[in-house]
Amino acid sequence: MTTTTTPPPLAAHPVAVALDGVTRTYRSRAGDVHALRGITHTFARGSFTAVMGPSGSGKSTLLQVAAGLDRPTTGQVAIGGQPLGRLGETALTRLRRTSMAFVFQAYNLLDALSAFDNVALPARLAGARVDRAGVMDALRQVGLEDRARRRPPELSGGQQQRVAIARALYARPEVLFADEPTGALDRASGRQVLELMRSAADDRGQTVVMVTHDPLAASYAHSVLFLADGMVVGRLDRADATRIAETMSELER
Repeated sequence: MTTTTTPPPLAAHPVAVALDGVTRTYRSRAGDVHALRGITHTFARGSFTAVMGPSGSGKSTLLQVAAGLDRPTTGQVAIGGQPLGRLGETALTRLRRTSMAFVFQAYNLLDALSAFDNVALPARLAGARVDRAGVMDALRQVGLEDRARRRPPELSGGQQQRVAIARALYARPEVLFADEPTGALDRASGRQVLELMRSAADDRGQTVVMVTHDPLAASYAHSVLFLADGMVVGRLDRADATRIAETMSELER
């Protein structure tokens, strides 16, 4: 039975995200699908971790469960020391709005809103006052202060993704979850997005967890976590793209 416990301030806890014996099983007509098989791992505050693995290894499921967008079948997930399993849906939604941000390959922007209003939207949904100077500063950080009044259809793919990053920067979340954030971008735009996420960890102490299939993108992270068959099978710290690619090749054999 879940409760609506109010979470404590996350900054008081040195571990941003903790998974303890997490499994996730989906039922299908063909039988049970074990997407995650007993994962135990912690993501330290201020760290940037790339999650990689072959197709079907459980990367996106791990991200969804860690962010509280999906419930684990067994095991526990905690954000800033607060076990998510103890939260009801209302409290969980509040925690996501105030302490997490999400960047996905599909951008998730509203076409009817300007770049400015897309960045400010999470604050408005949370009932918070919108800091106009803060929104413009977030857009400045991604080089789009002169596009604040443009709507997403008037922006390139790279610019739309940078609006999504600006939205995350403005919210100043404790944890930023990103699922293939550079998958649809050209190399220059992708590099800028990755540099912004690295800066979020290094300069602002935010925790970034990014799923990617790209060794070059993963090389921007402090560490790379490798999954296979729903389990953690390896880790590299401060590795370059060549070493990351070699490890991926070994997993895919």
